[in-house]
Amino acid sequence: QVQLVESGGGLVQPGGSLRLSCAASGRFSGIMDMGWFRQAPGREREFVGAVRRSGDNTLYADSVKDRFAISKDTAKNTLYLQMNSLKPEDTAVYYCAAADKLYYPDTLATRAQEYNYWGQGAQVTVSS
Repeated sequence: QVQLVESGGGLVQPGGSLRLSCAASGRFSGIMDMGWFRQAPGREREFVGAVRRSGDNTLYADSVKDRFAISKDTAKNTLYLQMNSLKPEDTAVYYCAAADKLYYPDTLATRAQEYNYWGQGAQVTVSS
């Protein structure tokens, strides 16, 4: 079992920045991919970005590319999502997720059903 706990959400003005953290505990060594998803009211959960736990390759949704960046501190088992140039349409609950199966050796998992561990979510609101 793996436990994920997000932190760092809040209210920010358009154009501002926030950094989300995701602290992982448990049998973390078995995790393959780690991802960020978000869900706005009335909408389906959507992929934001992902990184392989043992590597540095990242993959982002087109809507956040060049504005968001994923990083990780392997010593602390912590994943980060740095969000810059935030827009009102980025408002959502953001979820950290982990997958313990290697679906794609040459790329990263992007579908919610491919991730089997989830955090509780962190609210991000972008508004003036």
